[in-house]
Amino acid sequence: MIGAPPVVPELDVSDLARSLAAYEGVLGFECRVTRPEERFAYLVREGAHLMLQEAAGPGRRFRTAPLAPPFGRGVNLQIEVSDVDALHAAVARSDLVIHVPLEERWYRQADEEAGVRQFVVADPDGYLLRFGSDLGRRAVDRVVSNAAPIWARPR
Repeated sequence: MIGAPPVVPELDVSDLARSLAAYEGVLGFECRVTRPEERFAYLVREGAHLMLQEAAGPGRRFRTAPLAPPFGRGVNLQIEVSDVDALHAAVARSDLVIHVPLEERWYRQADEEAGVRQFVVADPDGYLLRFGSDLGRRAVDRVVSNAAPIWARPR
């Protein structure tokens, strides 16, 4: 058993071998399960889980519309890694396209901010992967709004 988290994205890819070369060879994922007869692979990296399946492969495919490049429009997958700088260096040496350069960002969460050092890369089919390392938390200098956060509002 893999011990999968509650949510595991499954991405249709145009060429499974090409995608595996990127995910395993550059992005540091490990293939835990393969089903060659279905053109399917299950990948893990530091607790992040992804499934890849070749879009034109045999078996069942879940789609609401035809696939057209770039795949995954409107979605980016946030993936926490222990050493984002080393991963960024590996990606920079590859043919993958970096869409957002390495940056430090702080995101407000109520009365504090959570920091992340991150970058965004496109996989061979255009899925956007946002890799980041935790920078910790800090107090917010000022509160933008006195409104209660969405999760704390009465229903």
